[in-house]
Amino acid sequence: MGVVDHFHLGSRKHDAEQPAQPSGASDERVRKESWFKHLLSRPEFAALAGTVMVFIVFAVGAGNSGMFNLDGIMNWSQVAAYLGLIAVGACLLMIAGEFDLSIGSMIGFAGMMVALPTMYFHWPIELSIVFAFVGSMALGALNGYLVMRTRLPSFIVTLAFLFILRGLTLALSVMFADRTIISGVGDVAAQSGFAHALFQGVAFHGLFKWLGHVGLVKLLDNGEPLVPGVPKVIVWWFALAAVGAFTLAKTRFGNWIFAVGGDANAAKNVGVPVRRVKISLFVLTAFCSCLFAVLQVCDIGSAAADRGLQKEFEAIIAAVIGGSLLTGGYGSVIGASFGALIFGVVQIGITYTNIDSDWFRVFLGVMLLFAVLFNHYVRSRVAASR
Repeated sequence: MGVVDHFHLGSRKHDAEQPAQPSGASDERVRKESWFKHLLSRPEFAALAGTVMVFIVFAVGAGNSGMFNLDGIMNWSQVAAYLGLIAVGACLLMIAGEFDLSIGSMIGFAGMMVALPTMYFHWPIELSIVFAFVGSMALGALNGYLVMRTRLPSFIVTLAFLFILRGLTLALSVMFADRTIISGVGDVAAQSGFAHALFQGVAFHGLFKWLGHVGLVKLLDNGEPLVPGVPKVIVWWFALAAVGAFTLAKTRFGNWIFAVGGDANAAKNVGVPVRRVKISLFVLTAFCSCLFAVLQVCDIGSAAADRGLQKEFEAIIAAVIGGSLLTGGYGSVIGASFGALIFGVVQIGITYTNIDSDWFRVFLGVMLLFAVLFNHYVRSRVAASR
Protein backbone atom coordinates (compact mmCIF):
# COMPACT_ATOMS: atom_id res chain seq x y z
CA MET A 1 0.00 0.00 0.00
CA GLY A 2 1.37 3.45 -0.89
CA VAL A 3 1.77 6.06 1.80
CA VAL A 4 -0.19 9.25 1.37
CA ASP A 5 -0.71 12.33 3.41
CA HIS A 6 -4.04 11.28 4.90
CA PHE A 7 -5.91 8.03 5.02
CA HIS A 8 -9.70 7.92 5.18
CA LEU A 9 -10.67 4.45 6.28
CA GLY A 10 -14.20 3.37 6.98
CA SER A 11 -16.02 0.10 7.41
CA ARG A 12 -18.00 -1.25 4.48
CA LYS A 13 -21.16 -3.29 4.82
CA HIS A 14 -22.77 -5.57 2.33
CA ASP A 15 -25.24 -3.86 0.03
CA ALA A 16 -27.99 -6.17 1.20
CA GLU A 17 -27.71 -4.83 4.75
CA GLN A 18 -28.37 -1.28 3.62
CA PRO A 19 -31.90 0.01 3.09
CA ALA A 20 -32.69 1.01 -0.44
CA GLN A 21 -32.26 4.71 -1.11
CA PRO A 22 -35.01 6.50 -3.03
CA SER A 23 -33.97 7.75 -6.42
CA GLY A 24 -32.38 11.19 -6.11
CA ALA A 25 -32.13 11.01 -2.31
CA SER A 26 -28.87 12.21 -0.81
CA ASP A 27 -26.81 9.97 1.43
CA GLU A 28 -26.13 11.73 4.73
CA ARG A 29 -22.87 9.79 5.05
CA VAL A 30 -21.45 11.68 2.08
CA ARG A 31 -20.26 15.08 3.22
CA LYS A 32 -20.27 17.61 0.44
CA GLU A 33 -17.77 20.43 0.63
CA SER A 34 -18.28 23.78 -1.04
CA TRP A 35 -15.69 24.95 -3.55
CA PHE A 36 -14.80 27.84 -1.25
CA LYS A 37 -14.07 25.56 1.70
CA HIS A 38 -12.02 23.34 -0.57
CA LEU A 39 -10.06 26.37 -1.76
CA LEU A 40 -9.65 27.58 1.81
CA SER A 41 -8.11 24.26 2.80
CA ARG A 42 -5.41 24.50 0.15
CA PRO A 43 -2.01 25.42 1.68
CA GLU A 44 -1.21 27.97 -1.04
CA PHE A 45 -4.50 29.90 -0.63
CA ALA A 46 -3.12 32.42 1.89
CA ALA A 47 -0.11 33.15 -0.31
CA LEU A 48 -2.27 33.57 -3.39
CA ALA A 49 -4.62 35.91 -1.53
CA GLY A 50 -1.62 37.83 -0.16
CA THR A 51 -0.12 38.14 -3.64
CA VAL A 52 -3.37 39.57 -5.02
CA MET A 53 -3.56 42.03 -2.13
CA VAL A 54 0.06 43.16 -2.60
CA PHE A 55 -0.44 43.67 -6.33
CA ILE A 56 -3.57 45.74 -5.70
CA VAL A 57 -1.79 47.89 -3.11
CA PHE A 58 1.16 48.66 -5.38
CA ALA A 59 -1.04 49.07 -8.47
CA VAL A 60 -2.80 51.86 -6.59
CA GLY A 61 0.23 53.29 -4.78
CA ALA A 62 2.85 52.96 -7.51
CA GLY A 63 0.85 52.35 -10.67
CA ASN A 64 2.29 55.28 -12.67
CA SER A 65 5.89 54.91 -11.48
CA GLY A 66 7.00 52.27 -13.96
CA MET A 67 6.88 49.38 -11.49
CA PHE A 68 4.64 47.40 -13.81
CA ASN A 69 6.52 48.27 -16.99
CA LEU A 70 8.50 45.40 -18.47
CA ASP A 71 11.81 46.52 -16.96
CA GLY A 72 10.15 47.03 -13.55
CA ILE A 73 8.58 43.58 -13.72
CA MET A 74 11.97 42.03 -14.45
CA ASN A 75 13.49 43.85 -11.47
CA TRP A 76 11.12 42.55 -8.82
CA SER A 77 10.80 39.16 -10.52
CA GLN A 78 14.57 38.71 -10.30
CA VAL A 79 14.55 39.45 -6.56
CA ALA A 80 11.67 37.01 -6.10
CA ALA A 81 13.46 34.38 -8.19
CA TYR A 82 16.60 34.39 -6.05
CA LEU A 83 14.54 33.90 -2.91
CA GLY A 84 12.30 31.42 -4.72
CA LEU A 85 15.24 29.11 -5.40
CA ILE A 86 15.99 28.57 -1.72
CA ALA A 87 12.31 28.76 -0.71
CA VAL A 88 11.59 25.62 -2.77
CA GLY A 89 14.23 23.63 -0.88
CA ALA A 90 13.24 25.10 2.50
CA CYS A 91 9.56 24.34 1.83
CA LEU A 92 10.12 20.67 0.99
CA LEU A 93 12.36 20.23 4.03
CA MET A 94 9.79 21.91 6.30
CA ILE A 95 7.04 19.65 4.98
CA ALA A 96 9.27 16.75 6.03
CA GLY A 97 9.41 18.24 9.52
CA GLU A 98 12.94 19.69 9.52
CA PHE A 99 14.70 23.07 9.22
CA ASP A 100 17.97 24.19 7.67
CA LEU A 101 19.32 27.39 9.19
CA SER A 102 22.61 27.09 7.29
CA ILE A 103 21.06 28.10 3.94
CA GLY A 104 22.32 31.68 4.05
CA SER A 105 25.82 30.75 5.17
CA MET A 106 25.93 28.05 2.49
CA ILE A 107 25.29 30.74 -0.13
CA GLY A 108 28.34 32.72 0.97
CA PHE A 109 30.50 29.59 1.30
CA ALA A 110 29.48 28.22 -2.11
CA GLY A 111 30.25 31.57 -3.71
CA MET A 112 33.77 31.40 -2.30
CA MET A 113 34.12 27.81 -3.52
CA VAL A 114 33.55 29.18 -7.02
CA ALA A 115 35.64 32.35 -6.73
CA LEU A 116 38.76 31.23 -4.84
CA PRO A 117 39.77 28.28 -7.06
CA THR A 118 38.98 30.28 -10.20
CA MET A 119 40.82 33.49 -9.34
CA TYR A 120 43.67 32.28 -7.10
CA PHE A 121 44.31 28.68 -8.13
CA HIS A 122 43.50 29.25 -11.81
CA TRP A 123 40.99 26.41 -12.08
CA PRO A 124 38.64 26.47 -15.06
CA ILE A 125 35.43 28.06 -13.84
CA GLU A 126 33.49 24.98 -14.97
CA LEU A 127 35.51 22.86 -12.55
CA SER A 128 35.04 25.42 -9.77
CA ILE A 129 31.28 25.36 -10.25
CA VAL A 130 31.18 21.55 -10.14
CA PHE A 131 33.41 21.67 -7.04
CA ALA A 132 31.00 24.12 -5.38
CA PHE A 133 27.96 21.94 -6.07
CA VAL A 134 29.65 18.74 -4.91
CA GLY A 135 31.04 20.41 -1.77
CA SER A 136 27.74 22.05 -0.88
CA MET A 137 25.72 18.89 -1.37
CA ALA A 138 28.24 16.89 0.68
CA LEU A 139 27.82 19.41 3.52
CA GLY A 140 24.05 19.11 3.16
CA ALA A 141 24.32 15.34 3.43
CA LEU A 142 26.48 15.77 6.55
CA ASN A 143 23.82 18.05 8.03
CA GLY A 144 21.14 15.46 7.40
CA TYR A 145 23.27 12.57 8.62
CA LEU A 146 24.04 14.32 11.91
CA VAL A 147 20.37 15.15 12.45
CA MET A 148 19.28 11.57 11.82
CA ARG A 149 22.20 9.94 13.64
CA THR A 150 22.11 12.04 16.80
CA ARG A 151 18.35 12.70 16.77
CA LEU A 152 19.11 16.27 17.76
CA PRO A 153 16.70 18.95 16.50
CA SER A 154 17.71 20.09 13.02
CA PHE A 155 17.38 23.63 14.35
CA ILE A 156 20.42 23.08 16.61
CA VAL A 157 22.57 21.15 14.13
CA THR A 158 22.06 23.58 11.25
CA LEU A 159 22.45 26.58 13.57
CA ALA A 160 25.92 25.26 14.34
CA PHE A 161 26.65 24.99 10.61
CA LEU A 162 25.37 28.54 10.13
CA PHE A 163 28.28 29.80 12.26
CA ILE A 164 30.81 27.24 11.00
CA LEU A 165 30.24 28.03 7.32
CA ARG A 166 30.08 31.79 7.84
CA GLY A 167 33.32 31.67 9.80
CA LEU A 168 35.02 29.46 7.19
CA THR A 169 33.92 31.80 4.41
CA LEU A 170 35.44 34.80 6.15
CA ALA A 171 38.61 33.02 7.27
CA LEU A 172 39.39 31.34 3.94
CA SER A 173 38.76 34.48 1.91
CA VAL A 174 41.16 36.47 4.10
CA MET A 175 43.71 33.62 4.16
CA PHE A 176 43.92 33.16 0.39
CA ALA A 177 42.87 36.52 -1.00
CA ASP A 178 43.54 38.89 1.92
CA ARG A 179 40.11 40.38 1.32
CA THR A 180 36.47 39.50 1.86
CA ILE A 181 35.31 40.37 -1.66
CA ILE A 182 36.74 38.58 -4.71
CA SER A 183 36.07 40.27 -8.03
CA GLY A 184 36.60 39.30 -11.64
CA VAL A 185 34.60 36.08 -11.64
CA GLY A 186 32.00 37.53 -13.98
CA ASP A 187 34.59 38.27 -16.68
CA VAL A 188 35.87 34.70 -16.49
CA ALA A 189 32.32 33.32 -16.63
CA ALA A 190 31.59 35.43 -19.72
CA GLN A 191 34.45 33.69 -21.54
CA SER A 192 33.14 30.24 -20.61
CA GLY A 193 30.47 28.77 -22.83
CA PHE A 194 29.25 26.50 -20.02
CA ALA A 195 28.99 29.11 -17.26
CA HIS A 196 27.64 31.84 -19.53
CA ALA A 197 25.00 29.60 -21.11
CA LEU A 198 23.64 28.25 -17.83
CA PHE A 199 24.21 30.88 -15.17
CA GLN A 200 24.96 34.32 -16.63
CA GLY A 201 22.95 36.95 -18.45
CA VAL A 202 19.49 36.53 -19.88
CA ALA A 203 17.53 33.97 -21.85
CA PHE A 204 15.37 34.54 -24.95
CA HIS A 205 17.39 37.55 -26.11
CA GLY A 206 16.47 36.91 -29.74
CA LEU A 207 12.77 36.89 -28.90
CA PHE A 208 12.97 40.20 -27.04
CA LYS A 209 14.96 41.74 -29.87
CA TRP A 210 12.25 40.70 -32.32
CA LEU A 211 9.57 42.09 -29.98
CA GLY A 212 11.46 45.38 -29.97
CA HIS A 213 11.55 45.58 -33.74
CA VAL A 214 7.81 44.93 -33.99
CA GLY A 215 7.13 47.67 -31.45
CA LEU A 216 6.15 45.63 -28.40
CA VAL A 217 9.33 46.35 -26.43
CA LYS A 218 11.20 49.66 -26.20
CA LEU A 219 14.46 49.87 -28.15
CA LEU A 220 17.64 51.73 -27.20
CA ASP A 221 19.48 53.97 -29.63
CA ASN A 222 21.78 51.11 -30.64
CA GLY A 223 18.83 48.96 -31.68
CA GLU A 224 19.00 46.66 -28.67
CA PRO A 225 15.83 46.12 -26.57
CA LEU A 226 15.60 48.02 -23.29
CA VAL A 227 14.89 44.68 -21.62
CA PRO A 228 17.33 42.24 -23.27
CA GLY A 229 15.61 39.08 -22.05
CA VAL A 230 14.53 37.04 -19.06
CA PRO A 231 17.23 36.79 -16.35
CA LYS A 232 18.36 33.19 -16.11
CA VAL A 233 17.68 33.08 -12.39
CA ILE A 234 13.96 33.40 -13.24
CA VAL A 235 14.20 30.48 -15.66
CA TRP A 236 15.93 28.36 -13.01
CA TRP A 237 13.29 29.34 -10.44
CA PHE A 238 10.41 28.29 -12.68
CA ALA A 239 12.13 25.02 -13.56
CA LEU A 240 12.96 24.16 -9.94
CA ALA A 241 9.49 25.11 -8.68
CA ALA A 242 7.82 23.04 -11.43
CA VAL A 243 9.92 19.97 -10.61
CA GLY A 244 9.31 20.42 -6.88
CA ALA A 245 5.54 20.87 -7.28
CA PHE A 246 5.29 17.86 -9.60
CA THR A 247 7.36 15.70 -7.24
CA LEU A 248 5.24 16.68 -4.26
CA ALA A 249 1.90 16.15 -5.98
CA LYS A 250 2.43 13.27 -8.39
CA THR A 251 5.23 11.00 -7.17
CA ARG A 252 5.76 8.41 -4.46
CA PHE A 253 8.68 10.42 -3.10
CA GLY A 254 6.30 13.36 -2.64
CA ASN A 255 3.96 11.14 -0.63
CA TRP A 256 6.93 10.06 1.46
CA ILE A 257 7.77 13.71 2.22
CA PHE A 258 4.26 14.33 3.55
CA ALA A 259 4.33 11.06 5.48
CA VAL A 260 7.61 11.63 7.31
CA GLY A 261 6.55 15.18 8.18
CA GLY A 262 3.16 14.06 9.47
CA ASP A 263 4.35 11.12 11.58
CA ALA A 264 7.87 9.78 11.02
CA ASN A 265 7.35 6.69 13.22
CA ALA A 266 4.15 5.68 11.44
CA ALA A 267 5.79 6.27 8.08
CA LYS A 268 8.75 4.10 9.08
CA ASN A 269 6.43 1.32 10.22
CA VAL A 270 4.83 1.12 6.77
CA GLY A 271 8.14 1.02 4.93
CA VAL A 272 8.99 4.62 4.16
CA PRO A 273 12.79 5.17 4.17
CA VAL A 274 12.59 8.09 6.59
CA ARG A 275 16.34 8.59 6.93
CA ARG A 276 16.94 8.59 3.17
CA VAL A 277 14.08 11.02 2.53
CA LYS A 278 15.26 13.56 5.11
CA ILE A 279 18.93 13.39 4.17
CA SER A 280 17.96 13.81 0.50
CA LEU A 281 16.05 16.97 1.35
CA PHE A 282 19.00 18.42 3.29
CA VAL A 283 21.08 17.75 0.15
CA LEU A 284 18.41 19.54 -1.90
CA THR A 285 18.50 22.67 0.28
CA ALA A 286 22.29 22.74 -0.10
CA PHE A 287 21.91 22.37 -3.87
CA CYS A 288 19.44 25.28 -3.95
CA SER A 289 21.80 27.44 -1.89
CA CYS A 290 24.72 26.65 -4.21
CA LEU A 291 22.59 27.37 -7.28
CA PHE A 292 21.67 30.74 -5.74
CA ALA A 293 25.39 31.44 -5.14
CA VAL A 294 26.58 30.41 -8.60
CA LEU A 295 23.92 32.50 -10.35
CA GLN A 296 24.70 35.48 -8.12
CA VAL A 297 28.48 35.23 -8.57
CA CYS A 298 28.20 34.91 -12.35
CA ASP A 299 25.65 37.72 -12.59
CA ILE A 300 27.21 40.23 -10.17
CA GLY A 301 30.76 39.18 -11.03
CA SER A 302 32.09 38.80 -7.49
CA ALA A 303 31.86 36.72 -4.34
CA ALA A 304 31.68 38.20 -0.84
CA ALA A 305 31.94 36.71 2.62
CA ASP A 306 28.68 38.31 3.77
CA ARG A 307 26.51 37.07 0.89
CA GLY A 308 23.37 35.22 1.90
CA LEU A 309 23.11 36.94 5.28
CA GLN A 310 19.72 36.10 6.89
CA LYS A 311 18.51 34.40 3.72
CA GLU A 312 17.62 31.30 5.74
CA PHE A 313 14.97 33.29 7.59
CA GLU A 314 13.63 34.84 4.40
CA ALA A 315 13.31 31.35 2.86
CA ILE A 316 11.41 30.12 5.92
CA ILE A 317 9.16 33.19 5.81
CA ALA A 318 8.37 32.52 2.13
CA ALA A 319 7.58 28.88 2.90
CA VAL A 320 5.35 29.76 5.86
CA ILE A 321 3.52 32.45 3.90
CA GLY A 322 3.07 29.77 1.24
CA GLY A 323 1.23 27.50 3.67
CA SER A 324 3.95 25.31 5.19
CA LEU A 325 3.49 24.42 8.83
CA LEU A 326 6.36 24.64 11.28
CA THR A 327 5.31 21.24 12.60
CA GLY A 328 5.66 19.55 9.20
CA GLY A 329 3.36 17.40 7.11
CA TYR A 330 1.65 20.25 5.27
CA GLY A 331 2.72 22.77 2.66
CA SER A 332 3.03 23.67 -1.00
CA VAL A 333 5.92 24.50 -3.32
CA ILE A 334 3.56 26.69 -5.35
CA GLY A 335 2.61 28.52 -2.18
CA ALA A 336 6.28 29.04 -1.25
CA SER A 337 6.86 30.49 -4.73
CA PHE A 338 4.00 32.93 -4.19
CA GLY A 339 5.57 33.81 -0.85
CA ALA A 340 8.84 34.61 -2.62
CA LEU A 341 6.94 36.68 -5.17
CA ILE A 342 5.35 38.72 -2.39
CA PHE A 343 8.83 39.32 -0.98
CA GLY A 344 10.19 40.53 -4.33
CA VAL A 345 7.24 42.76 -5.12
CA VAL A 346 7.33 44.45 -1.72
CA GLN A 347 11.11 44.87 -1.55
CA ILE A 348 11.35 46.53 -4.97
CA GLY A 349 7.86 48.03 -5.05
CA ILE A 350 8.41 50.02 -1.87
CA THR A 351 11.14 52.00 -3.67
CA TYR A 352 8.54 53.13 -6.23
CA THR A 353 6.40 54.70 -3.52
CA ASN A 354 6.84 57.40 -0.90
CA ILE A 355 6.93 54.78 1.87
CA ASP A 356 10.15 54.63 3.88
CA SER A 357 12.04 51.42 3.05
CA ASP A 358 12.57 50.85 6.79
CA TRP A 359 8.98 49.56 6.86
CA PHE A 360 9.88 46.63 4.63
CA ARG A 361 10.88 44.35 7.51
CA VAL A 362 7.78 45.38 9.43
CA PHE A 363 5.63 44.31 6.51
CA LEU A 364 7.41 40.96 6.28
CA GLY A 365 6.86 40.35 9.98
CA VAL A 366 3.17 41.18 9.68
CA MET A 367 2.82 38.87 6.66
CA LEU A 368 4.55 36.06 8.57
CA LEU A 369 2.29 36.48 11.60
CA PHE A 370 -0.81 36.60 9.39
CA ALA A 371 0.28 33.47 7.52
CA VAL A 372 0.94 31.51 10.72
CA LEU A 373 -2.43 32.47 12.21
CA PHE A 374 -4.24 31.74 8.96
CA ASN A 375 -2.58 28.36 8.52
CA HIS A 376 -3.40 27.44 12.11
CA TYR A 377 -7.04 28.40 11.53
CA VAL A 378 -7.28 26.36 8.33
CA ARG A 379 -5.69 23.29 9.90
CA SER A 380 -8.06 23.55 12.87
CA ARG A 381 -11.06 23.70 10.56
CA VAL A 382 -9.83 20.78 8.49
CA ALA A 383 -9.17 18.67 11.60
CA ALA A 384 -12.59 19.53 13.05
CA SER A 385 -14.39 18.55 9.84
CA ARG A 386 -13.01 15.01 9.82
